[in-house]
Amino acid sequence: MAGVVLRRIVALTFLLPIVLTLGQLAGCGSAPPAAAPTGAAPAEPPGQPQDEAPVAPFANARGDILGRNDRLLIYRPRAGDLLPAIAKRFLGHAELAWTLAEANGLAAPQAGKPLLVPLVPINAIGVDADRYQTVPILCYHRFGPGVSKMIMPAANFAAQLEWLSKNDYRVVTLADVAQFLDGRKALPKRSVVITIDDGYESVYRHAFPLLKRYGFAATLFVYTDFVGVGDGLSWAQLQEMADSGLVDIQSHSKTHRNLIERTAQESEPRYRQNIDTEIRVPRELIEKRLPAARVAHIAYPFGDANELVLETAARHRFEIGVSVNPGGNGFFAQPLMLRRTMIFGDLDLEAFKAKLQVTKAFVAP
Repeated sequence: MAGVVLRRIVALTFLLPIVLTLGQLAGCGSAPPAAAPTGAAPAEPPGQPQDEAPVAPFANARGDILGRNDRLLIYRPRAGDLLPAIAKRFLGHAELAWTLAEANGLAAPQAGKPLLVPLVPINAIGVDADRYQTVPILCYHRFGPGVSKMIMPAANFAAQLEWLSKNDYRVVTLADVAQFLDGRKALPKRSVVITIDDGYESVYRHAFPLLKRYGFAATLFVYTDFVGVGDGLSWAQLQEMADSGLVDIQSHSKTHRNLIERTAQESEPRYRQNIDTEIRVPRELIEKRLPAARVAHIAYPFGDANELVLETAARHRFEIGVSVNPGGNGFFAQPLMLRRTMIFGDLDLEAFKAKLQVTKAFVAP
């Protein structure tokens, strides 16, 4: 708890200059000295020239900058401006429109009404006065028909994705989570990660089309001895999913053995060597067979990791490791031992909703 309190103090220390700046800018009757004169061409970020052609599905934002410093900008929207266009102009990505919505408490800008544009994250670690943000990582395995609870019916998966889409949840990637844990990137309040383990061919047949329908990203953890064998995915299928930009192929070990169990036939040196192989080889093979892949995340088979496994993952430069301990992940979570919640095929939609822990209250010591 002491560590949490300390991080809260650090967060508040970081936020204070921004709060003061907000007050100063809001209280000014005229633009501050650094503001561009009304009607002057506003400064554009690199790669965003003023005469750039309109970007579908929205036109470029063409309003005026009323004032700015290195952290905040005050923007006066014009008629027809949309938050994605404003985010693209000043933040480089239309997908960051949610940061403008949260900073201003609105879903759409009003022409002529000044809008705050945070140029750096206001609250990158997601800490509020009485609670903190947590990011749930969901874990699936197989899809389609079947009686095992490890098999998710396609209709149930579709219903879950539909509910996330309609209830303002944002599906983010593990790379996003890594930056959130480093304090370098704020995430939407209702962020969730989709992961799939093992590498069954049913992922390609049933889950992949639904991910494409909703435009949701997912991380697929494969154990490489299973690729191209039996009902495992082929390398061609993995390549197609990776090429879509929606599916990130990562490591689930080489053989899917329990990494913390040393067999009776293994000496201590042999066990250490085998663990190195289980963690090193999949990374090398995936990056060889899928040249665009960057393997930086690992899902431990059965969710188990011991000190040797964690040391080996760190030595091979893995950034994220996931278990199957349920719950959300706060800014202070251990990157190589993140919580992950199993989503079984027999869950109804109400039970699924209950798994989405996106915030947690501080508990008094």
